[in-house]
Amino acid sequence: MEEVSKVTETQLAPPPLLERRARQRQPTVSALRAKLRQGVTCSAPRVRSTLTGFFPVVRWLPKYKLKEYIWGDAMSGVIVGIILIPQAIAYCLLAGVEPIYGLYTSFYANIIYFLMGTSRHVSVGIFSLMSLMVGQVVDREVFLAGFDLSDDSTSSPDIFNSTAAANITGGAVHTVELMGMQCGKECYAISVAAAVTFLAGVYQIMMAVFRLGFVSVYLSSPMLDGFATGASFTILTVQAKYLLGLKIPRHQGYGTVVITWINIFANIHKTNLCDLVTSAICISILEVTRLSTAVAGKEIQERYKDRLKIPLPTELVVVAGATLASHFGDLNARFGSSVSGHIPTGFIPPQVPAFSLMSRVVLDAIPLAVISFAFTVSLSEMFAKKNGYTVRPNQEMLAIGLCNIIPSFFHCFTTSAALAKTMVKDSTGCQTQVSSLISALVVLLVLLFFAPFFHALQKCVLACIIIVSLRGALRKFRDVPAKWRASRNDAIVWMVAMAATALISVELGLLVGIVFSMACVIFKTQNPKVALLGRVSDTDLYEDLEEYTNLIPPPRVQIFRFQAPLYYANKESFLKSLYKAVGVEPFLETTRRRKAEKRAREMSAQNAKANGGKNNGDVFVGLVPEELEFHAIVLDCSAIPFIDSTGTATFKALVKEYREIGVSVLLAGCNTSIIDTLQKAQFFGDNDKDRSSLLFHTVHAAVLHANRAAERRSEDSTV
Repeated sequence: MEEVSKVTETQLAPPPLLERRARQRQPTVSALRAKLRQGVTCSAPRVRSTLTGFFPVVRWLPKYKLKEYIWGDAMSGVIVGIILIPQAIAYCLLAGVEPIYGLYTSFYANIIYFLMGTSRHVSVGIFSLMSLMVGQVVDREVFLAGFDLSDDSTSSPDIFNSTAAANITGGAVHTVELMGMQCGKECYAISVAAAVTFLAGVYQIMMAVFRLGFVSVYLSSPMLDGFATGASFTILTVQAKYLLGLKIPRHQGYGTVVITWINIFANIHKTNLCDLVTSAICISILEVTRLSTAVAGKEIQERYKDRLKIPLPTELVVVAGATLASHFGDLNARFGSSVSGHIPTGFIPPQVPAFSLMSRVVLDAIPLAVISFAFTVSLSEMFAKKNGYTVRPNQEMLAIGLCNIIPSFFHCFTTSAALAKTMVKDSTGCQTQVSSLISALVVLLVLLFFAPFFHALQKCVLACIIIVSLRGALRKFRDVPAKWRASRNDAIVWMVAMAATALISVELGLLVGIVFSMACVIFKTQNPKVALLGRVSDTDLYEDLEEYTNLIPPPRVQIFRFQAPLYYANKESFLKSLYKAVGVEPFLETTRRRKAEKRAREMSAQNAKANGGKNNGDVFVGLVPEELEFHAIVLDCSAIPFIDSTGTATFKALVKEYREIGVSVLLAGCNTSIIDTLQKAQFFGDNDKDRSSLLFHTVHAAVLHANRAAERRSEDSTV
């Protein structure tokens, strides 16, 4: 009996109070002054650290292990450079500019990222999604400037600057004045692309300076996957006309996919059979090679993959073969097949981006900046984790920003990290960004010597390369059932982002995806999971009664858990779920009791009147309220990360309203931020006098206190 009494006394003893650490905040003025002093302090170590942080190559290049790294870097650099050449030419179809600009973009982006990037494996350059988004802006502005969007309306194959455009005689070619000079269609197109690229880079630099990398957290993985898939479907649609050799202009505005397919089927009788046959052959070769079914080169690669870690440059082989066939077969003259045209060698003098165009594309550059940064940082972190090193997201944003700003002076368009080429670099033994420098040298060789050889290359071949490269994104459709089983919310976000991007437009699809993804999060916080808790026998552990078996509800105490922050948007949801769970709404209970008391008074008065105004010694002393099934509610706040002023007011109202019907409301498991918020709102009264009776560290302590308080009230009422 003595042992039992000792155990009971121990259980009923109040829990020890935890003492908060005293934290003295530094005055705001002093803190700002210290940060300002630290920011303007200049010393040799600080300058050295800043420069090495701005140019990470200075840190790792002196430590380069030549014998250990050079073979892998050289192989991956050459292979990626070979892959870059056909893709750089092909993606210019998406960007709406001449093929030479894709080579420029690949060259400059690789050199700048070599100097400034922190990832060892990321390949920065042209990316199909970026090219599509740039192309939509370019086509819109070219159309608004009065140029014809059809493929054969180019003013001259040799027009690369405004001065050349002004030399066209006879006035037959439409030109516009730009920066004081006459500019033809191709000149105007690359000017628009350079302007939007410059602005995208400026936005990225501003994001890096103001530490706004957190913006990318709003781009959830399902939303990005859906956006990429929808954009891939748009790219496929835009390139379909080249497969068939149809000369229809790109649609301007919303619904590009739907209207383009309508135009394709309306003009299907104009299909160029030469382009159609060439497309079928190229896609078959590319797909068969990728699937490794009947190509000897793929079999050799698989057989000797331990010794030969070099993927076959299938795209370059197809481009070379198709170019030779088109040249010697004279397909352009004999069958009217559309070809790439003259690609000059050498470089064009740098030119300042047209500031007069920037006011027209200032909003278009925002999604370009965000998507370019998001893909680059996500790929950097992915391959850094895979290979056991770290990257600096803010420096990555700075690097990709300068990869856009500087090349925009050299007639380039927006760049980003590309997954396919990054995976090739990783699989071919890449160790450092020296591989990017080697890839730039490969592109340089093409720019200086081999570019004119691609004159006869058919555009349908380039379209085949683009479409085949999309197969990874388009295969995401097969993952939808698995996504649905894993998370319906993520699957719905993916489908909404994909549908909006494909059916409306790329820019609006991105906006719709972000807004819908955030709306889903808000909906979750407004309709979170709630639960009544029960006790695991002979322990102080409490869990959800609906999720676990063999739990014992504490007698006459309701324990309620709300698994979301409590703020202005979900206050009503919190109250409704609490009232429904405990089965008693205080306002309705108070109203019911008042009505019952009123009826009792009326009945007493009627009885007295029936007895001739005499109550026969009976005295009405009021109605004894009906006792509820519980006398306390414990709010388990362990799953509430924060509350705002509305949440604090809600807690205050609950304590007051339930106290009026004889029910006490206790809080348990609050984190320090919630406690501080409640203290500032004087939830515990003056000088926190009621804190020990309202706030408890554990649910079990709150239950024990509620039972002790109920016993005391019972004893007092008995006395």
